Amino acid sequence: DMNVLLIVVDDLRPVLGCYGDKLVKSPNIDQLASQSVVFSNAYAQQAVCAPSRVSFLTGRRPDTTRLYDFYSYWRVHAGNYSTMPQYFKENGYVTMSVGKVFHPGISSSYSDDYPYSWSIPPFHPSAEKYENAKTCRGKDGQLHANLVCPVNVTEMPSGTLPDIQSTEEAIRLLKAMKSKKQKFFLAVGYHKPHIPLRYPQEFLKLYPLENITLAPDRWVPKRLPSVAYNPWMDIRQRDDVKALNVSFPYGPLPEDFQLQIRQSYYAAVSYLDGQVGLLLSALDDARLSNSTIVVFTADHGWSLGEHGEWAKYSNFDVATRVPLMFYVPGMTSSSASRGEKVFPYLDPFSYVSDLVLQGQSKKVVELVSLFSTLTELAGLQVPPACPRTSFSIALCTEGTSIVQYFNSSEGKVQKVEKDGCDDTNSGCNEEPIAFSQYPRPADTPQWNSDKPKLKDIRVMGYSMRTGDCRYTLWVGFNPSNFSANFEDVHAGELYMMESDPHQDYNIYNNTLHGGLFKKILG
Repeated sequence: DMNVLLIVVDDLRPVLGCYGDKLVKSPNIDQLASQSVVFSNAYAQQAVCAPSRVSFLTGRRPDTTRLYDFYSYWRVHAGNYSTMPQYFKENGYVTMSVGKVFHPGISSSYSDDYPYSWSIPPFHPSAEKYENAKTCRGKDGQLHANLVCPVNVTEMPSGTLPDIQSTEEAIRLLKAMKSKKQKFFLAVGYHKPHIPLRYPQEFLKLYPLENITLAPDRWVPKRLPSVAYNPWMDIRQRDDVKALNVSFPYGPLPEDFQLQIRQSYYAAVSYLDGQVGLLLSALDDARLSNSTIVVFTADHGWSLGEHGEWAKYSNFDVATRVPLMFYVPGMTSSSASRGEKVFPYLDPFSYVSDLVLQGQSKKVVELVSLFSTLTELAGLQVPPACPRTSFSIALCTEGTSIVQYFNSSEGKVQKVEKDGCDDTNSGCNEEPIAFSQYPRPADTPQWNSDKPKLKDIRVMGYSMRTGDCRYTLWVGFNPSNFSANFEDVHAGELYMMESDPHQDYNIYNNTLHGGLFKKILG
């Protein structure tokens, strides 16, 4: 029987060596990837924390959880849906949550869905409460609540940071599980690289400013519909950004500051990598590496200046695409011999990567598939597929298992598969599609465009990503009955990935797309 270690990172786009990023130092995550199946085209169902997490933890899409903001608990407002950890718990696993797994607050009933989902009360690091406090020393010597915030950890309240505390607690739980003969499901949620970019200052050394580049497409695209743009309000509210007096909504950040954000994002990723390294090394030390499935993913991505945007809150790949990898002992890697380490800790400051990837899949997959995939890998009965309307059904999933893609080695010769991005195709072949969506309060950027409350949503952007393209329709939405009106199209976007990999040239208005329209209606 396999244990499960689920690592969920906040706001991590795939800037990792194992995803081809040449600048980042991420040796521990890369080492995990070298023993895993890595999905290079994995997408979140909504690019904001609470809706994405509730979606993949219940295996239901946002239109079924009815959570597009932070302010409702699905069991009360949508349906009493079983969660993935709840299902493992009901199948005899000890389920444990460390750090940010569910989004805390109303959307998980102020309890991280305990006791439904977890066998023991979820752990939150005590240093979490200082996340947004004034802990960043500015050039003036004073403390500020900045976006860019490298710190001396010894000067921090109680001399630590939340992710360090979470790693320590997770390691303590692994040691405790080593002596018990009980299967476990341990979810560990890391905060960084979520803003503020607050991390131990030594990680800046890995990224001299002269090595940092600006986003290749750092301008708002000419044909981007205004409804699609997210004005990155959460960043504007940090002290250091506030001081720049950038005009709303499109005013670009000064380029030297853009470089600092990108530098600190990378530094925060390397800090995270070290924490993941310590955690996986402890899995080895507890002799659990041969009997534990490890999943590594994020709740969504994060724009680093692409399209003149920052943060998440959009339907672009930079906001919806996530890292996703599965380590399954004996399946994705040969079992280690006794005493041999699978995950020796690698120091990001001294390690030179010589990465060899075992299995990589380019198949387009969705986070909503995590529930069914993990149950299948663990040998549990996979929950049934949900019918079209499933509010009254406690256990079913809207994401199909992706275990079928684990062994399909995608060799050098790839069949060119048309997957319905040109209208000649009737849309009958079954290339996988990833659906994402994002709500807006209006057709033009407002102060609440990034995070509209349910009652203020007027437009929903439904987005579909295939191997060939990203197609998005912004349609009228009525929050009082949760209904989208596909006859009321406010705007559209169509990007062809081969000729436009960064999604900068919207060709929606100069193409026919009836086939795509049919698919998005589902």
